[in-house]
Amino acid sequence: MDTRSFPTSAESADIVIIGGGQAGLALGYHLVRARRDFVILDAGSRVGDAWRTRWDSLRLFTPAKFDGLDGMPFPGDRLAFPTKDEQADYLEAYAARFALPVRTGIRVERVRQDGDGFLVEAGSRRWRSNSVVLATGAEQVPFVPVFADRIAGSILQVHSSDYRNPAQLRPGAVLVVGLGNSGAEIALELSSDREVLLAGEPVGELPFRHGRSAARFALPLIRFAGTRVLTLATPVGRRAAARFSGPPLIRTRLRDLAAAGVTRVQRITDVADGLPRTADGRILDVASVVWCTGYREDFGILDLPGASAQRPDHERGEVSAVPGLYLLGQEFLFAAASATLPGVRRDARYLASRLAAPAGRRSDEPMLVGVGRRGRA
Repeated sequence: MDTRSFPTSAESADIVIIGGGQAGLALGYHLVRARRDFVILDAGSRVGDAWRTRWDSLRLFTPAKFDGLDGMPFPGDRLAFPTKDEQADYLEAYAARFALPVRTGIRVERVRQDGDGFLVEAGSRRWRSNSVVLATGAEQVPFVPVFADRIAGSILQVHSSDYRNPAQLRPGAVLVVGLGNSGAEIALELSSDREVLLAGEPVGELPFRHGRSAARFALPLIRFAGTRVLTLATPVGRRAAARFSGPPLIRTRLRDLAAAGVTRVQRITDVADGLPRTADGRILDVASVVWCTGYREDFGILDLPGASAQRPDHERGEVSAVPGLYLLGQEFLFAAASATLPGVRRDARYLASRLAAPAGRRSDEPMLVGVGRRGRA
C-alpha cells in the first residue's frame, strides 16, 4: 500500500460506482431501492454522453423493447431501433426519474486501498468507500496497430470512436480497417460518395435479415441465448467465452457492402513508404484511414496489490483477490450479452443483491469459478 498521507477532505460513500452509462445506472436503480449509500462518478458532461459521442448515424441493434432498464421501459415504438441520441436521452431521463446520485465531469484517475476500504481519486477530489464497482464497460481505450504512426501525415487517420460523419474525412479514397459491425456500417455509409476499401474478415453474420420482423421473432431468441444459455454457468457458454472474438455482422451484410461497391482487401499488416500495406503486399494509396479496430480494456486506475491493467479474475463480477471490488458491463462478464443492454440489466440485478446484503455470502446463488477476460479459470 502507498504510505503517503492522503488529504482528509475526502467525501464518503459506502459504494462508489465508476461509470454512469447503462451499467452504472442499472445498478444504481437497485441500490436506491435497497436504500444503500452510493455515488456514481462519470467522466461525461451529461449522462448518456458515451452514446452521444458516437458517429451520427448510429442506431442500436436491439429494438426498443429490449433497450430500457429496470423500472422504466424505453418509450415509443417497441420494434423500432433507437438512434444513439435517443438512447442517450433515455439514460439521462432514467437517472433523473430515479434521482440517481450521478456526478458528471469526474474522470477517476486512481483507486487505492484505504485501510479496509478504498480511496477513489479524481483530480483534487476524493471519495472513501467500502466498495468500488468498475462499471466502465467494454469500450475503454481505442486500439490502433503500432505501425499506424508510420503512415504519412498527408493521410488523415481517425479511430471509429472519433468518427462522426463522411464530411470529417478528406476527399478521395478511404480505407476502413476492421470488419466488425462498426467497420461494416461506416464503410457502407462512406461508399455513397467515395471509393471505399475495407480490410478484415468478419466473425460471421446473422442468418436472417435484421429489421422489424427480426425484432418480433428472431431477436428475442438471440436475447434468450445470450443471457441464459451462453453463460459461464453452462459448458456451452464456457466454450463460447474461451473462443469469443467479437459478435457477428448484425445489420450490414457482406452482400450489402458488395452491392454498394465497397472493395474488400486483405488485412493491413504494415506500412510501406507511408502507405498501408496488406498481407498480400498490396500498397493502398488512400486519403483517409478509419480504424475500426476496437478497444482494449484498461484497469490501470487500480493501484491495488496484485492488480494490473488486465481484467482481474472474478466470480460473476466479484473480484476474488480484492474484497469489495466489483466489475459490471464488460464483455462476457457472465454471459455473452453482458456488455449489452439486455445483459447488463441481469448482471446489475445480481450484483445489487450481493452489495445489498451483509458482507460474506450474499445470496443462495452458487458462485462460479474465478474467470478472466474470456472465461479462463
